[in-house]
Amino acid sequence: MKKSLERYKVDFFDYLKQFRGYSELTVKTYDDVFKEAFTMIEQETLARETVLNIMAYRMKIASQQSKTIAKKLSALRSFCEYLNDVGEPVSLQGDESIKVAQTLPKPIAHEHIMQAVASLELVDKCVILTLYLLGLRISELASLRLENIGTSVVRIEGKGRREREVPLPPSLKQLLEHYQKIETPSTYLFEKDGEKLRISSLRYIVTKSFKTIGIKATPHQLRHSYATVLLNNSARIADVSELLGHASMVSTQIYTKLANATKLEQYVKAHPLCKEIDETQ
Repeated sequence: MKKSLERYKVDFFDYLKQFRGYSELTVKTYDDVFKEAFTMIEQETLARETVLNIMAYRMKIASQQSKTIAKKLSALRSFCEYLNDVGEPVSLQGDESIKVAQTLPKPIAHEHIMQAVASLELVDKCVILTLYLLGLRISELASLRLENIGTSVVRIEGKGRREREVPLPPSLKQLLEHYQKIETPSTYLFEKDGEKLRISSLRYIVTKSFKTIGIKATPHQLRHSYATVLLNNSARIADVSELLGHASMVSTQIYTKLANATKLEQYVKAHPLCKEIDETQ
């Protein structure tokens, strides 16, 4: 390798913060894993790639809970994916998957979402409804550029540099146009002092908005609500997977127990919010 693992680690953490929108706390969690693992990883440089043997580290953490092991291995895999992306061919040895029971936050009922947004200021309302109507991750919302909002679709720069297009309901389009006239953002949909609004600020808006109706909610629950609404209205898992930006349908299947989803109906018919939203509410 051109640089040591420690040197690449610094670059990787900068990438997580600047391009993936990871919080300092999340990056620290990664750092803790690397400090524990790097002392035990055996590194072998071959002709075409570097092999990182993590078997000794796997044996060290074998007694920990499977979910904890899976998170630590996921951190190492993400690091290796980054190394390959920057032109440093690396593979992991001893990287068997750990099966973990998949759990997700419970979706927020549609009526509760509408109850929460009814009394919100314009900016807060747009944050909530954009997350809910487009099924975005909070990091995707923070990085949403005005140039990516079209007349009928929104182009999302998603996880793992994967781009996708999500239908833009006319009601949300009208609301966002009204918002842009009032707030006049320049580059990103949500800004402060010319810079994109921090993820922590967006997260606070969601928490504060639902607190007014006595509900403890997270941004990811709105994404879960989006997926659940579509699946409950006969959307195909494959189509919902594409809309969510999942790399595999396996990730989407944990959102539902439906065994046989019927053909995807038009998006505007499947989602209950695809009716006129009074932008003056």
